[in-house]
Amino acid sequence: MRLVVIFFCLVSLCQIACTPQQDTTTKPLHCIENQRCPDQGDGTYLNPILGGDYPDPSVLRVGDDYYMTHSSFEHVPGLLIWHSRDLVNWDPVCHALTEYVGMVWAPDFIEHDGMFYIYFPIINYAGYDGQGSTNAVVTAPSPDGPWSPVTDLKVGHIDPGHVADEEGNRYLHLSGGHFVALSDDGLSVSGEVKKVHEGWKFPDDWLVECFCLESPKLTRHKGYYYLTYAEGGTAGPPTSHMVASSRSKTPWGPWENSPHNPIVHTDSAGETWWSTGHGTLVSTPDDDWWIIFHGYENGFRTLGRQTLMLPVEWTDDGWFRVPEGAEPDKPIAKPFAEGEMKGMALSDDFEGDELGFQWHFNRDYDPERFSIAQGRLTLEGRGSSPADCGPLLQIPVNRSYEITAELEIEGGVTGGLLLYHSEGHYAGIGWSEAGMVKYERDAGKLSPDINPGKHAWLKIINDRHQIEFNYSADGKQWVKLPGGAEVSGYHNSPGNFLSLRAGIFAAGEGKLICHSYIYRGLD
Repeated sequence: MRLVVIFFCLVSLCQIACTPQQDTTTKPLHCIENQRCPDQGDGTYLNPILGGDYPDPSVLRVGDDYYMTHSSFEHVPGLLIWHSRDLVNWDPVCHALTEYVGMVWAPDFIEHDGMFYIYFPIINYAGYDGQGSTNAVVTAPSPDGPWSPVTDLKVGHIDPGHVADEEGNRYLHLSGGHFVALSDDGLSVSGEVKKVHEGWKFPDDWLVECFCLESPKLTRHKGYYYLTYAEGGTAGPPTSHMVASSRSKTPWGPWENSPHNPIVHTDSAGETWWSTGHGTLVSTPDDDWWIIFHGYENGFRTLGRQTLMLPVEWTDDGWFRVPEGAEPDKPIAKPFAEGEMKGMALSDDFEGDELGFQWHFNRDYDPERFSIAQGRLTLEGRGSSPADCGPLLQIPVNRSYEITAELEIEGGVTGGLLLYHSEGHYAGIGWSEAGMVKYERDAGKLSPDINPGKHAWLKIINDRHQIEFNYSADGKQWVKLPGGAEVSGYHNSPGNFLSLRAGIFAAGEGKLICHSYIYRGLD
């Protein structure tokens, strides 16, 4: 029988509850907004180290500091960079992309000769008028910026992985086992793309999506170049994705496959974490090693591919593996005993004058469209519905949560709260001068007899994919709208590896004014 233990977390002088995944002894945890807490407060952590849709992690150590970024798809701003001192507690520091360039996948975050680079593929690159794909790079003198405009490398395939040899020559590995030389400044290719790696052949009877040799990441260690990569497909059957490794004396091979492959793999659909793969190795100053990767949570693919971490040990014959007994759904000793418990708030009181790190627009990014001043966000309407208005979104981290906002409408805008996957898959509640509108999938149903006027409070409750819509005239007395929605299918099934996000929208002519936005986990 599973015990449920409620932890009380002190945030901003308020007590909130934080329920971890597994049984443990009662202890104080400093959580934000009742979000899931990786740091258990007793010297252990529990995956995910980043809850929510932060897939394809790439991790970089700079002295005693760690930086990480992920795929950001069509989020703008994009390529959010996180900082940590203990690999468990992470804070956002900046975005490396502030313009829409296309769909951004699987980056590689590296340092070379004191300069920082993020290499990444762009699907439907906007520089080609929305046609075709490419690999690109941005640079900065520091992980927290300022980051350069995008440089198109004009080379195909996906998932670039940078490596430099002992003489400083630079190369990129690419999907499918491909390889190309880079210029000295790393801003262009300087040769032909060649296939240099065949990958590891997993057993024929394994249930996978495809062979899909992807996400090459390079590590130099004790005379070898270790190539860590993904196989099996990222979003197929639960047992599809995996991490494998090969090594060579040169950056281009020949490659010897690890006897410990797969390094990370979901063996059955009964496990907590599905489709585990896409790993990056990272070391501590004390030469302890860890692998950071992603996985879907069993029953909650709507949360996207979450960021997980396991310890790594090196064998006497120079291979790495996950130690026996280290499982992604069990408490694990932290890399460092000390560490400040951190996190990113998803609520917003709009007291500053800039958009917080928790927000991104879906594709349609125009800094002239919104303003933040005097404790409120003003958002101009676009399009005619949540599908084409460019909603302002964030990444939820809990299995169950609620979002609440105090809103005003001006002009002919229809504005409100939204759970959004893509143009054809969303659920939400909004209103205009014509009345209240409830959305499910891609259709809106108007209720002209329900009209809260110009000023109202809205609330969406997502209780393990069962959606409830509420409104209030004063933020105290709530009225539940008839009917609801069910969103368990709003994950990769419609395509593009997207997750279910939460936020606000403003469609049509006019403005939506948001005085406050509150996120609260209900797990």
